[in-house]
Formats: sequence, structure tokens, C-alpha cells
Amino acid sequence: MANDNRNILKYAGLTTQLMVLMAVGVWLGHKLDNYIGWKYPLFLLLFPLLGLVVSLWQIIKEFSKKK
Repeated sequence: MANDNRNILKYAGLTTQLMVLMAVGVWLGHKLDNYIGWKYPLFLLLFPLLGLVVSLWQIIKEFSKKK
């Protein structure tokens, strides 16, 4: 039972980290696009994708650990 709780907490932590990185990426991209004044929202698209890549890299690294 304790191992199940540990797994749930590990997955919840990874999910929370993914959501926070995506939210920060959207917020930062929106602020930067408004500051620069471009009509095309380049950073609004780029930063969340970068956050997704970083999160997926961390998830793959976590799952590839030897148990």
C-alpha cells in the first residue's frame, strides 16, 4: 500500500510540474509578445512547446531509471 501511494505522489508531482511549466510558458510568451508588439504570437507558441519538451524529457528520464 505504501508503494502505491509513493507512485501516485510521483506521478502527481510530474503532472503538476508539467502543468506549471505550460502555464508559465503561456504567461511569459504572452507578456513577451505584448512587450515586443508583434502581430504573430511567436513566443506564445514557442515557450509552451519548450516547456512540454522539457517536461517530457524529465518524464522519460524518470521512467528510464533502473529500479
